[in-house]
Amino acid sequence: MSVRIVDVREITKPISSPIRNAYIDFTKMTTSLVAVVTDVVRDGKPVVGYGFNSNGRYGQGGLIRERFANRLTDADPQALLDATGGNLDPDKVWAAMMSNEKPGGHGERSVAVGTIDMAVWDAVAKIAGKPLFRLLAERHGRTANPKVFVYAAGGYYYPGKDLTMLRAEMRGYLDRGYNVVKMKIGGASIAEDRERIEAVLKEIGPQAQLAVDANGRFDLETAIAYAKMLRDYPLFWYEEAGDPLDYQVQAALAEFYPGPMATGENLFSHQDARNLIRYGGMRPDRDWLQFDCALSYGLCEYQRTLEMLEAHGWSPSRCIPHGGHQMSLNIAAGLGLGGNESYPDLFQPYGGFPDGVRVENGHITMPDLPGIGFEGKADLYKEMRALAA
Repeated sequence: MSVRIVDVREITKPISSPIRNAYIDFTKMTTSLVAVVTDVVRDGKPVVGYGFNSNGRYGQGGLIRERFANRLTDADPQALLDATGGNLDPDKVWAAMMSNEKPGGHGERSVAVGTIDMAVWDAVAKIAGKPLFRLLAERHGRTANPKVFVYAAGGYYYPGKDLTMLRAEMRGYLDRGYNVVKMKIGGASIAEDRERIEAVLKEIGPQAQLAVDANGRFDLETAIAYAKMLRDYPLFWYEEAGDPLDYQVQAALAEFYPGPMATGENLFSHQDARNLIRYGGMRPDRDWLQFDCALSYGLCEYQRTLEMLEAHGWSPSRCIPHGGHQMSLNIAAGLGLGGNESYPDLFQPYGGFPDGVRVENGHITMPDLPGIGFEGKADLYKEMRALAA
């Protein structure tokens, strides 16, 4: 059996919400939904792989339609196959997408490539008849662990949202089984943020831990001021204090903040990830790395990032990706990451888990669904099926 990509389709969909973090609001946020249609037929229907990009970066329709999709449909089908000839080779597909591209410029195209890459891996696992996390574990000689740590991301600034509403939001996450919650900082004064943090800590008590996220807002002076304030509290982490590419700010913070720090969601290549490890002062015994494959050229590139981390003495268990999507859940279960972000109430239907999956003591258990498992989430699959029809 030979496999061919017959079409790559994209539609830009709204995921707007009247929320804001320290840098942006999400009232006009969009995502690209992609379908990679193959000529493989299962149960009377063609196998279709699906993908979408994570929140915080807008839809990539122009780049996908005008540049990357055509490189796959125009390619020699045989050049995209694995050694058996019976499935696509994701690395060959990735190389075809990146043909005639100069080095660098990662923010200009990495999201578009990562979105298609997600759909390709979904198709590959479906053709193989396996959940993606089990396919990845087999390829890497690992034992898949379907139990994955997840934390609840929220605590955004919202019009009219007072401390009572913030506490109620966090209590709702605990009631749903989470034991780590995250809130935004940096969108108010340091005094107001301290009050917000103390209110949440009072609400969750010993039942859970709190992480805080500045979304890259601070200059060095402000980042240090917050570090001095935050070290008074038993936080799960202090996330993305300064500009993601200002490694000197990140490195300087270690002098003032002994607790865990996290960053990496806005680094879009293994080269940028390597520079963070080289120059950012990150500590492999306590800090967390948040690279998101859907924003950074996809899983093919993410595997190169993991190889780089291993060479620098980092365990994949220190990676908890940004984005809250099922692709990273599969990577976590298959390749031994430390867990995944989750948006229980936001960016739907793209976030969350397959229907029936529940959070228990901060963990979910991956169902044995072929591919990434999108078909198990009815509201999301409705959108995907419409694109592929």
